[in-house]
Amino acid sequence: MREIAASRISAVLAELIVKISTELGEDILTALHKAYEAEESPAGRDILQSLLENARIAKEKKIPLCQDTGTAIVFAEVGQEVHVTGNFTDAINLGVRQGYEQAYLRKSIVSHPFSKRINTNDNTPAVIHTEIVSGDRLKISFMAKGSGAENMSRLFMLKPGVGREGVIEAVLETVEKAGGSPCPPIIIGLGVGATAEKAMFMAKKALLRPLGITHTDPEAAALETEVLKQVNKLGIGPLGLGGRVTALGVMAETAPTHIASLPVAVNLQCHSARHGEAVL
Repeated sequence: MREIAASRISAVLAELIVKISTELGEDILTALHKAYEAEESPAGRDILQSLLENARIAKEKKIPLCQDTGTAIVFAEVGQEVHVTGNFTDAINLGVRQGYEQAYLRKSIVSHPFSKRINTNDNTPAVIHTEIVSGDRLKISFMAKGSGAENMSRLFMLKPGVGREGVIEAVLETVEKAGGSPCPPIIIGLGVGATAEKAMFMAKKALLRPLGITHTDPEAAALETEVLKQVNKLGIGPLGLGGRVTALGVMAETAPTHIASLPVAVNLQCHSARHGEAVL
């Protein structure tokens, strides 16, 4: 049994939050450069150039990439041979609190969804997804999820008979209705199969995959390619002002499902796709 101190989890997470909130990933930067070359709309090209300039300034000056510094979402893959000395949930929330303070990030979480919408002032509690895996390592993936994109997410419980085309139509409907709200060019997380809550989990976790890395399953990879092609025909373009580049990529995950079900979850991510991971 390998022990990991809760204090170490907090420190590593805080460092990760500072980094991903001020430095856009190389995969996203590469995709934005390619989008700039592909975009034909003058307004779209200007927007993409501004996004690249924004990323450069944020990294150089260590300032937030976006004013919406997001909901703190943590995916933890905990090895069966790992023992955390201390409270795991408290360690995660402390790391979030420290990271948001150190990077001077806006605190956006309120304590209750209805009447008592009082800011918690430290962006906690985090949304934590924990999975038990083999081994003696703890992998922490962090995602800062802005509400502009999160609010446009959808869940469809389709009839199995609609098949692959029905899945594609569900994504197109979601993106078209979202328009410019999720700050395109977007990245699309797609979860197909399992149950309602599992599909939503798969769609969000899929967004952790680096852009340009397709699914290992040929059928899922083909779905990603087709959805991206169809989405970019919608003409929504950068920030919804028209153009060829509405999405930078599609990440799909699939799972076995009930004979009578075809759950489809669509989780949209904005161009400022802030996420990273650390392994302890």
